[in-house]
Amino acid sequence: MSVVRLASSDEAARILSLARRDREAARKLLAARSIEEQVALVCETPVGRRAALLDLAPAPEALIPRIPEAELCFTVKAVGPSQAGWIVEHATPEQLVACVDLDAWTVEGFRGDRFREWWLAACDAGPEVLVRWYRAMDPELMALELQERIVVALKPNDATEAESWLPPAGSQTLEGQFYYAARREGDDLAEISVLLRSLFEASYWDYFRLMQSAIHELPTETEEWALRWRRGRLEDLGFPPREEAAALFARPVDDAAAVASNAAPTFEMGAWRPPVWFPDVPLAADSEHAVLAAAARLPDDERQGFLYRLLSVANRVAVAYDLPLSDVESIPTALDEAVRMTSRGLQELAERHGRAAETILRRVSLEHLFRVGAAFFPEKAALVLSKRQDEPGEEAGDPA
Repeated sequence: MSVVRLASSDEAARILSLARRDREAARKLLAARSIEEQVALVCETPVGRRAALLDLAPAPEALIPRIPEAELCFTVKAVGPSQAGWIVEHATPEQLVACVDLDAWTVEGFRGDRFREWWLAACDAGPEVLVRWYRAMDPELMALELQERIVVALKPNDATEAESWLPPAGSQTLEGQFYYAARREGDDLAEISVLLRSLFEASYWDYFRLMQSAIHELPTETEEWALRWRRGRLEDLGFPPREEAAALFARPVDDAAAVASNAAPTFEMGAWRPPVWFPDVPLAADSEHAVLAAAARLPDDERQGFLYRLLSVANRVAVAYDLPLSDVESIPTALDEAVRMTSRGLQELAERHGRAAETILRRVSLEHLFRVGAAFFPEKAALVLSKRQDEPGEEAGDPA
């Protein structure tokens, strides 16, 4: 049985129910809430119904930028990216980049088909948003996609060469210099043509640079750099590289010193802002899960820190297990695993050292508790550690 549940809002359900009878009354009821309260209502609504709630928002331009990055990703995917322009229109550049980071990459590498879905969402929002979306993306990603989809040729400047030069068969041009054609039969290049025309009209320099990159950039090196930028941003969101995430399953080191110390609580998280809305984690002194029961006995000012640290461990679990980061169920699944493993580790250390569970919890990191617990499930540790390697396409050192 699942331990962690996605948060749900009865008030959001009432507003949506009212909207079916009296849309204007529902809008007024939502408008009476602060922006922070509206964000909570959206994030605590099942993803399939969030669009209906956002459509009632009196000021989506103020609400949407406040939605955590992963939650926006879940919401747009539920709507269908090609139909979500009205949401993407109000997203910040950071949110747009995060959505692509979470959804357009897998264990195998860059997924151009998923990247194109976000491209279509930006197209649906209109030329101005499309140009803003392009400028938010890593240029390496745009070069990768163009090189995958089109052949680009530049007409020679020399008059003699230009006279005998022929553009690629079936190609098209916006300005008589760069010509592009589909690499595959049947690819109409619709979103590429919309982007190129929008860039050409808004900023010739952006257009020129993109077309040059499609001609001259080396695909392997380009993907390595794109992956490196993505890796750094995911770390900022709390998702470490797989090598670091897999270290949760390494053999635990001696814990006697930590248990015996009078160290301060280990729950300080700084200014980290989670990319997801916090799921419902049931802290109760009678919980069957030792870590949740012990956390329920912590002082009030430490419980929130515990939950944030637990979420941090869950993020590492999600990466180690290769869970899709753009799937709304992945973090709750990873939290379930974090609760079970840390509970087993906490039980072991409490028995081994003869200390109260909450005392152990305040002195030993959740990461260490997880390692102790994982040692009792060697088959899981073996599976994760067998895949322990750097991200695909990445080698030691910087790309040349």
